[in-house]
Amino acid sequence: MANNEKVKPIGGPPSDVEHIKSESNYLRGALVETLSNPITGGLPEDDNRLLKFHGSYMQDDRDLRNERERQKLEPAFQFMLRVVAPGGVATPEQWLVMDDLAQKYGNGTLRLTTRQAFQMHGVLKWNLKKTIRSINDTLMTTLAACGDVNRNVMSNPNPYQSEVHAEVYEWARKVSDHLSPRTPAYHEIWLDGEKVVDSLGDRAEVEPIYGPVYLPRKFKIGLAVPPSNDVDVFSQDLGFIAILENDKLVGFNVSVGGGMGMTHGDTSTYPQLGRIIGFCRPDQLIDVAEKTVTIQRDYGNRSVRKNARFKYTIDRHGLEWFVDELHERLGWQLEAAREYHFDHNGDRYGWVKGTNGKWNLTLYIQSGRIHDQEGYTLMTGLREIAKIHTGDFRLTPNQNLTIANVTSAKKRKVAELAKQNGLTDGAHLSALRRSSMSCVALPTCGLAMAEAERYLPSLVDKLELVLDEAGLRDEEIVIRMTGCPNGCARPALGEISFIGKGPGRYNMYLGAGFTGDRLNKMYKENIDEKEILETLEPILHRYSKERLHSEHFGDFVIRAGYVKAVSSGLNFHD
Repeated sequence: MANNEKVKPIGGPPSDVEHIKSESNYLRGALVETLSNPITGGLPEDDNRLLKFHGSYMQDDRDLRNERERQKLEPAFQFMLRVVAPGGVATPEQWLVMDDLAQKYGNGTLRLTTRQAFQMHGVLKWNLKKTIRSINDTLMTTLAACGDVNRNVMSNPNPYQSEVHAEVYEWARKVSDHLSPRTPAYHEIWLDGEKVVDSLGDRAEVEPIYGPVYLPRKFKIGLAVPPSNDVDVFSQDLGFIAILENDKLVGFNVSVGGGMGMTHGDTSTYPQLGRIIGFCRPDQLIDVAEKTVTIQRDYGNRSVRKNARFKYTIDRHGLEWFVDELHERLGWQLEAAREYHFDHNGDRYGWVKGTNGKWNLTLYIQSGRIHDQEGYTLMTGLREIAKIHTGDFRLTPNQNLTIANVTSAKKRKVAELAKQNGLTDGAHLSALRRSSMSCVALPTCGLAMAEAERYLPSLVDKLELVLDEAGLRDEEIVIRMTGCPNGCARPALGEISFIGKGPGRYNMYLGAGFTGDRLNKMYKENIDEKEILETLEPILHRYSKERLHSEHFGDFVIRAGYVKAVSSGLNFHD
């Protein structure tokens, strides 16, 4: 495409969601009325769509769905609330509020998401406002945790280089604040703010970045600090890779066009990796983020939602076109990308002393679920630690938790509380389990086709028997499972991945890069547990015997010919 050839936004009639957003008066809709309707515990679908922008999804307990239908009762409606935490950082006081709300209004558990946000399940419609107001009172928000806007901005929770973490986290927070929606609707609906009368003449001023119809789809940003790619920076719509010189942050390489979601059976949808287009200084980062978002706002597909993510905008028009458009909007040009190196995308567990002299304890948490079990009182233990902790909590991109900036004086007490409650760094577990990740799936996610969070641990139990036989118990292999192809646990970047196809059945993928720099490829379709184990057992044994020095599993299955390497999402289905 010639550089001077002007690209037009995609045609076609707007989708139904575009109409809902357009007519919502900046995300107000009829939410005030429908939330106060005492006849039903649910919401009409149009208002449910708008509710996502406010950080909540309406769900129902699918385990109870058939029985309630037989009893002629409406579904057991409940709401998932997601709480924004840029870079995954929360204070002990905020942790205690989330814990209290989970007990009071939720299902008694918390979940740490793959985007470093809090998630609470089981909130009833009548308790949504009280819950959101309490969250706001502790200086957190649910606004833009979901919806067609920029979502929670991720950043590396680095427990080693304290100064670098603090600096990169601060940029993540600034980007999050800058791209947060400006509509007064959130305060009006949830916080009893004064109603703002909308003037049509000032419509462009209400949302200066998003406009009245926001983005075509969700938008995700992550900041990585090499050598760790724990944020899976190439899975992000917009990624920033920190460049350090003499342990000082000098800027960021910019990656664009990543995304994990797809639709089963539709080859026009696919996961994609971001591509590096240049380098910017730290003080240019917010400008790059804003202008990138506005390009997606103006050129993203508003007709077909499954093709509306930023990755499709870039693949449709071309990377060269995007860079030219970005430079034109910036009024300056990115510099050439700088050298960097990733060596892992997992967490580093246990106690680590930061460069600021304080201590950080990273705990293993299966699928990010915070709750108490017999002999493993995780929720209680973290609550007791939060009561004495003077540092911060960091939710990791792998659904684990770092108790960060523990003073030397408090370290012994934190360690005692962790031991008393069975909190663990997972050292006694297999490396495969410590490298596992899953989405919520059933029973609450309405999109789930199969189990994920509830099933993956038992599958890993069985795979560990194979690993023990093959001598691979301590070999890190990235394994991920989702209940549908939307990609919430970034399954396309698992060296072994399972994407739900139906009850008890999964598509199995192999061959992603260990550091998150290569997509995997489907190896077997629509298989059950028996076939999963029968398929993986000989491959794992062969890997144990034939791998090269330091060769990761994802690289081995390509070299051994099980799957072909995927160079781009455009050939993911080939």
